[in-house]
Amino acid sequence: MKQALLITAYKNLDHLKRIIDHFDTNYSFYIHIDKKSRVTENEINALRMNDRVFVSRAYQTNWAGTNHLKCILLLMKMALRDKGIEYIHLISGHDFPIKSQAIFNTFLRNNKGKQFIEFFKLPSKYWENGGLDRLNYYYLYDYIDAKGKFGYLIHKIVNFQKRLGIQRKNRLGGMQAYGGSTWWTLSRDCCDFIADYIAKNPKILRGFNYTFCAEEIFFQTVILNSPFMDSVVNDNLRFIVWERRNGNMPAVLDESDYDTIKESKSLFARRFDYPVSKPLLEMLKTNKSG
Repeated sequence: MKQALLITAYKNLDHLKRIIDHFDTNYSFYIHIDKKSRVTENEINALRMNDRVFVSRAYQTNWAGTNHLKCILLLMKMALRDKGIEYIHLISGHDFPIKSQAIFNTFLRNNKGKQFIEFFKLPSKYWENGGLDRLNYYYLYDYIDAKGKFGYLIHKIVNFQKRLGIQRKNRLGGMQAYGGSTWWTLSRDCCDFIADYIAKNPKILRGFNYTFCAEEIFFQTVILNSPFMDSVVNDNLRFIVWERRNGNMPAVLDESDYDTIKESKSLFARRFDYPVSKPLLEMLKTNKSG
């Protein structure tokens, strides 16, 4: 079964090579490297030497900015040019496959036609203020780095809008809003539908400009309001530890997570960072049969 991985990344190209080496020639890789990252063109060209790898550097991305959604859609469009691809996985450059290629293939053959994406209706108890604030106000993440010294201005501007009673028009065209995790595994037919939907409804995509983490709402909303709704499994097949550990939330995984990862039914895990995760990656590499 031919599959594609869409990967958004900004560093650790050696880790990307580990991901690529995990799979054979039935897998192709569509990678977006953040335009503002320190990765050199020589490093990118080294990746491109592999004929299964396609690299773009079209966008500068900030955490929570809409450009990340645009990166994903660009990579998806590139992958769909290969008519042989049956499934597409979206991961970040901090993820890693935790099952063998044989298990990937068997699982998706046995679940052909299903979509694996986390979802919940908005408003939701899982997100602050129900989550609809993400759509209802203007967020300037693409222009202000939330993790930089002026990041505090983003929410000051949102609070100013609230005080003035400014609220964006709902541009979902009557669709029920859904949210969930960024990462997913979708069938080719579903991805074709999304690409076609965008082409026919460009206002929907424009309506996600200046929102907060648009990629955590866009895919869920389009898919759960489509003919693919009944094929959706509320599971994104990602192993994630939602606690602060090793300096990050979600946790940076280490060798203490190995046994739990091996017992997991997920296909990918995150988050891997160096040097903390290196011993765990070596353990996973040694046992690729699971």
